[in-house]
Amino acid sequence: MYQLAFFICVTLTILLTLRAHSGTQTQARCSDFESFKWKYLCVYFLAMTSDWLQGPYVYALYDAYGFSQSDIAKLFVAGFGSSFLFGTFVGSLADQYGRKKWALLYTVVYSVSCITKHFADYWILMAGRICGGIATSLLFSVFDSWMVKEHNDRNFAPEWMENTFSLAMFGNSIVAIVSGVIAQQAADAVEMKEVFFPSFMIGGYCTPFDLSLVLLIATSFVISMTWTENYGNSNSSSFYSFSAITSSIGAIFSDPKIFLAGSVQSLFEGSMYTFVFIWTPALKSIETEVPPYGLIFATMMVCCMAGSSLFSIVIRRINTQSVLSLALILSAISLTLPIFFPEATYIGFLIFEVCVGLYFPAMGTLKSQVVPEDKRAGVYNLFRVPLNLIVLYVLFTDLQVKGTLVRCVIMLVLGSIASFQLQSKLGQRKYAGIKSSTLEDENL
Repeated sequence: MYQLAFFICVTLTILLTLRAHSGTQTQARCSDFESFKWKYLCVYFLAMTSDWLQGPYVYALYDAYGFSQSDIAKLFVAGFGSSFLFGTFVGSLADQYGRKKWALLYTVVYSVSCITKHFADYWILMAGRICGGIATSLLFSVFDSWMVKEHNDRNFAPEWMENTFSLAMFGNSIVAIVSGVIAQQAADAVEMKEVFFPSFMIGGYCTPFDLSLVLLIATSFVISMTWTENYGNSNSSSFYSFSAITSSIGAIFSDPKIFLAGSVQSLFEGSMYTFVFIWTPALKSIETEVPPYGLIFATMMVCCMAGSSLFSIVIRRINTQSVLSLALILSAISLTLPIFFPEATYIGFLIFEVCVGLYFPAMGTLKSQVVPEDKRAGVYNLFRVPLNLIVLYVLFTDLQVKGTLVRCVIMLVLGSIASFQLQSKLGQRKYAGIKSSTLEDENL
């Protein structure tokens, strides 16, 4: 069944990608835009690869070091907790003091996190998890903020931004699949052993983190050589004051469009991260044998690619906020299937991943339009605060699969309501939608 599902999903994704490619009309984009787009995407894919390489082996490494499930859970809580805490202000600092600088800081902080993985010492690993949480906050706010600012400053057509977001999501899915394969080969290549002094380990599950470290160094080099500095708000004369964060909070609560966009993000991505924790036990509970998790993960990433290609097709006919609402509704339906029809669990999960592929380019484009430039990174990070609270709640709560799915559906239904309200606030204008005459053949 899983092999057949993979084949079907790959076939459909190829067809959708060809349709997205061949169904567009050509209008020449300037070479400056193409150069800028790939300048950003090169850095983005390097940064995301360094993150994906680590994901499959964080828990496995802690387990190999002999820590209990309770201790491991505390390490994960520290990571999400630090993202929650530091995420409230690191974006505002990036707005004030330069997004390029803070993108470089991401590579430094995450490199420290990778280095700590060599130590089988609980408190060193705890420090590494805290660094990892800070790095995550930077990754999901500063990079997008830099791109949007540069795109607007260079006076590129606003609708071209959707091409960048769609290609970023499509490429990120490929990066995830390739990273998983490479990480597996690297972890199996050399046996983990203790060297130099007690508790310092090399090889085995440490190897994917070493590869990530190399890519982080490469990322910092490419950023230094190709990115220019840009700012949101550089008026502050002191290193940090609460005025920056209060200004970002004020922007969220004073503008209903920003508040609703943040609500949609927190609810959808909260359910998405919750899904990450429960898809494995959900599938295991309905199978008599251990499912092929690697193949399942690859199939899910292919479905994300299908979603990003589907976005490029449907955006020709409906506006961005409508695509966002569609993604929320379909995702709620997809996770309702396993609740009432356990035999349809896998199908529901694959549909949900297609919705993820639809959601990210739509949300990225919409945020670029409704969030003010001078507070962009700060607001983006504040959007992630409720998301991290949701993840912390999941980590602290021993929920069964069905109960967790019900909570995901509730969040998605609430997100759908917020999305419709946002659509009403924005009106029927094609807020950042792409007309077919503005698309190019290379749009995915």
